[in-house]
Amino acid sequence: MADALRVALIGTGRIGRVHAATLARTDGVELAVVCDVDTARAEAVAAAYGGAVATDPGLVIGSADVDAVVIASPTATHVDLLGQAVEAGVPALCEKPIDLDIARVDALRERAAAATAPVMVGFNRRFDPHFAALRARVAAGEIGHLEHLAVTSRDPAPPPVAYVAVSGGIFRDMTIHDLDMARWFVPDIVSVTATGLRQFDDEIAGTGDYDAAVLTLVGAGGESVVITNSRHSAYGYDQRLEAFGSDGLLSVGNVTDTVVRFSGATASEVGEPFQNFFLERYAAAYERELAAFVSAVRGADVVVPGFEDGRAALVLADAALLSAREGRRVDVDLAR
Repeated sequence: MADALRVALIGTGRIGRVHAATLARTDGVELAVVCDVDTARAEAVAAAYGGAVATDPGLVIGSADVDAVVIASPTATHVDLLGQAVEAGVPALCEKPIDLDIARVDALRERAAAATAPVMVGFNRRFDPHFAALRARVAAGEIGHLEHLAVTSRDPAPPPVAYVAVSGGIFRDMTIHDLDMARWFVPDIVSVTATGLRQFDDEIAGTGDYDAAVLTLVGAGGESVVITNSRHSAYGYDQRLEAFGSDGLLSVGNVTDTVVRFSGATASEVGEPFQNFFLERYAAAYERELAAFVSAVRGADVVVPGFEDGRAALVLADAALLSAREGRRVDVDLAR
């Protein structure tokens, strides 16, 4: 392996461009190849961040000039490209979800378990410094036995309806991050109860999807997790976490660009708006995620969300959708 880790980026959409920028500013990493079937888009990203341009991801994954790949292409391509990386023994960081169809994920499961190179799934919120600090303190026993986790995630505005129609729905597209967060704290989830809501967006309702949701998960140890989602938030990107235990409470609130507050005759402790969207709120998380992937590729003993984490989150998302549609609790066995 060369001194600089030569990484190929597959996919140059919104999340692909986030990864391109992160790769370009990471020490010890070279953005070697930018691959997209849309040549013009790949060329634009390569011009901004470096790298040769390619259009065939299969040739890129099998290239001797590439040490690792970041898969940020459309969801429907993830499982096939990840399978190619596993077969080629190439380390891969794959964006979530692995696929929308659990059967296709399970078809790769055995090979992924036997992979000779690191396989990482892009649950970047595990690498947010605020959430990571909270979890470390829970793991250290600061609040005693964890009894309840509350996860709040609201987007500032709904995505285009054309995206919603192919996204797999709110549970597989949006809630899946929160389901992984739930498992990070309570690994053995045994039941899911979900309510899908149609509160404000007729276009989303027209696709058969929901614009908001509330989920209750139960762990094998009796722990409860409540996830609150909405596709809109008038005050910005709403990302909060609260862990309640036998000895206390730990929480993370929303983030602003600075901690400056104003107090005057008409208001007190007025802060700046919450950060607008994931690009701002999770910028540090993407950097830390990539750093963890690079460390894993270089052989460091680091824990990263892997294939089984990606599979488990999809199982829970599918259970949530079934629960919402049928109005009942759905029992799950993540080890099966």
